[in-house]
Amino acid sequence: MIVNAASGDTWGIPGPIFLRFYLVAAAVAVAIVAYYRIRPLTAPGQTAHDPLGPQQVAYLNGGPQLAMNAALGGLRGGGAIAVRPDRRLTTVGAAPTGLTPLEQGIHWAAHHHSRVRDLRQHRHVRSALDQLRIGLEQRGLLTSHRQRELYGFLIAFLAVLLGLGVFRLIYGLVNGHPIGYLLLTLVPLLTIVLVLRRPPLRTRAGRAALRDVRRQHAHLAPASAPAYATYGAAGAAMGVALYGTASLWALDPGFAEQAEIQRQAISSSGGSTGGSDGWSGGGDSSGGGDSSGGGSSCGGGGGSCGGGGGCGG
Repeated sequence: MIVNAASGDTWGIPGPIFLRFYLVAAAVAVAIVAYYRIRPLTAPGQTAHDPLGPQQVAYLNGGPQLAMNAALGGLRGGGAIAVRPDRRLTTVGAAPTGLTPLEQGIHWAAHHHSRVRDLRQHRHVRSALDQLRIGLEQRGLLTSHRQRELYGFLIAFLAVLLGLGVFRLIYGLVNGHPIGYLLLTLVPLLTIVLVLRRPPLRTRAGRAALRDVRRQHAHLAPASAPAYATYGAAGAAMGVALYGTASLWALDPGFAEQAEIQRQAISSSGGSTGGSDGWSGGGDSSGGGDSSGGGSSCGGGGGSCGGGGGCGG
């Protein structure tokens, strides 16, 4: 059945026609977003690589901030850094041998009496964090910048589609057009945008690698009250990498408090993924009831769309 546009139709498009094409566009967009979200989590990854170090594990588990905290834990566990009375970092003696680029950058920043919250402003620290990220991407453990950029574009398109629907709904509501079915479409679409808005960070291989490392170092969990002095600087760094700053507080609460390090443990499932946030119309669009659609934006039936009491604005 052909539905002709009436003079009172929103944007000159009858409600049923708009709703039909909107549903198709939304379904296709959601399917594409779901594909690009699931793809990194199901694609096989590379496994023939050297074991991950504490800062690599930390970046994989919680991103750059956790990587810096793990490096701080290693440096503090090795007695290489301390905190001055003004809450600025300072070095203790000469720099130890065998430091990673991130530890070297933080040790250099500590030598210049930086605060912990200002570490990422130092170019040596930023460069080392970039090296960590690129290395994990090359090993197939983190999604690439290109993948995250493409996913962000798709989410933006989905958000624009949602905005179009909201605009249509408001316009139809103001003009007394039935909007019930459009509202029922927008609610799940909004939920999908909120739940899927953050790009996937770890790949399938990255998640598997993190599980393996956590299983191997379960003894470093703060609940097990590990003796970090026994495990040395590497053990302290790995504890922070896997279990968050709670391990740093367990290692040296005085240092953690003076350095203003937030006491926050990373959950056992990892610390990089995002969360989610929380989100009737009806009535005739005109008094005509013309079965040809000339007096209704929903194509007859007293303003209903298929007899349901609402349509697409």
